[in-house]
Amino acid sequence: MAASTRSQVISLYKIMLKESSRFPSYNYRTYALRRVRDAFRANREVEDPKAVERLMDEGEQMLALIQRQVSIGKMYEAQRTVVDAP
Repeated sequence: MAASTRSQVISLYKIMLKESSRFPSYNYRTYALRRVRDAFRANREVEDPKAVERLMDEGEQMLALIQRQVSIGKMYEAQRTVVDAP
């Protein structure tokens, strides 16, 4: 993997973790964080440039989905539980 591609992958990973941690609900937040980490770990060994590009596209689509869901979750935020308290 080229250095620029590697930095793009790491950047996408960090952004996805940051966005996932913004879910107002504890359950959604931990689920999203776990899914992001597991997906990146599962594809850690991918070296094929076309496969990396495809995975990056999928990751960017998932990032957009996470961002939409976070904003929807904040609009319809229910009463917080003890676990959700800041």
